[in-house]
Amino acid sequence: MNPRATGFLDRFFFISERGSTIGQEVRGGFATFFTMAYIVVLNPIIIGTVADKTENVLGGGTVPNFPLIAAATAFAAGILTIAMGVFGRVPLAMATGLGLNAFVAFGIATQMTWADAMGLVVLEGIVIAILVLTGFRVAVFNAIPAQLKTAISVGIGLFIALIGFVDAGFVRRIPDASNTTVPVKLGALGNGSLTGWPTLVFVVGLIVTAFLIARKFKGAILLGIVGTTILAIVVEAVGKIGPQVAQGKPVNPDGWALNVPKLPSTFLELPDLSLLGQFNLFGSFSKIGGVAAILLVFTLLLADFFDTMGTVVGVGRQAGLVAPDGTMERTRSILLVDSLAAAAGGAASVSSNTTYVESAAGVGEGARTGLASVVTGVLFLLAMFFAPLTQVVPSEAATPALVIVGFLMMSQIREIDFSDYEIAIPAFLTIVLIPFTYSITAGIGAGFITYVFIKALKGHARQIHPLLWVVAALFVVYFTVEPIKSLLGL
Repeated sequence: MNPRATGFLDRFFFISERGSTIGQEVRGGFATFFTMAYIVVLNPIIIGTVADKTENVLGGGTVPNFPLIAAATAFAAGILTIAMGVFGRVPLAMATGLGLNAFVAFGIATQMTWADAMGLVVLEGIVIAILVLTGFRVAVFNAIPAQLKTAISVGIGLFIALIGFVDAGFVRRIPDASNTTVPVKLGALGNGSLTGWPTLVFVVGLIVTAFLIARKFKGAILLGIVGTTILAIVVEAVGKIGPQVAQGKPVNPDGWALNVPKLPSTFLELPDLSLLGQFNLFGSFSKIGGVAAILLVFTLLLADFFDTMGTVVGVGRQAGLVAPDGTMERTRSILLVDSLAAAAGGAASVSSNTTYVESAAGVGEGARTGLASVVTGVLFLLAMFFAPLTQVVPSEAATPALVIVGFLMMSQIREIDFSDYEIAIPAFLTIVLIPFTYSITAGIGAGFITYVFIKALKGHARQIHPLLWVVAALFVVYFTVEPIKSLLGL
């Protein structure tokens, strides 16, 4: 590489200043991409199969158009992740938010047209951007006690480890939990035994990646993903295992969870981006009424607001970018890009884009700057053309990285003073409820409300930042939005 270009990159992204190298940033960018590339396949499955009130699926017609949604998903993720790298200059990648996309599909689009639903997402992003520009969102970020921020990071670590175990099929949901008090089980049988070659591939990948991490091997996470993918391709070629689900129906509980790891028949295809711009900004207000539409925007806003905040804190701490007092450089730029990404996701008709916890995989690989995000973003843009290749890596090969990163984030728990119950109990609730409710927002909300409640009852109300009173009150509304809607007859 040209020395002058290298010098510019170093200065612009603070690479040497943050103790990193261009090689580390590139490896980290690749690692993050491979751990979250699944969204290009998964987002179409979530939002592409749900019919709106007119009985049309996203993109028009009654037949799901997965390639259309996949191309738009990759395009939005690529552009926005590059924007985060260039303006935020941190190793945070962006893509369609899981959970938010399901809420948009099942909770919003069924009440109106898909264009109207995406219009609400755009409105939500605009509102959050205004909160950033007015300084409110940054102020809330800085008002959170440092130990609660640590708890958020630890909770997210457990959360992404759980995601890794579930997506790999190592831990399974119980289909009919009404007949048992146990909500999850080990493996397909739930009797303490693991079955299926894909699960074995995951276990091998986890052990090998853990060994490489323990040996402090450079490129450990990325090598783990690539090596496990090669193993998966060989296993599939020999065993002809096939998928767990085909055409929406379960066919083999011991099959591959998401992608069947085999080389595609074609490696290149031109993307169709006609889905971009298919939104109606205020159409929902005429469909369901102003109050109902505003409540939906509020629900989206609160979830997006704190999911991102939790991820930024968690990944930022892992990267060593959060100061001892809990503040972080360029917070305003980071949150502004994230806010605009929510609106851009709606404008691209792929649901709100948000910062991904899987960015921690790149940080675990050594990424410390926005250059890693630029690499990840470029890979997403390339994924539009090489969509078949993004489907080669199965969940079982990518998820060992999530479990290992979960461990790395969990190690921060030593920074919480568990002898001080005023902070320890809220921290505990934050940590356990993030994975147990499968929601970053729920865990943060419970922690904030409990923190304010305990402090106030113990006569330490003056120690509570005024903004935390506001945030706690908003979370009370968030948790009781359904009773409020019932009370208003909505």
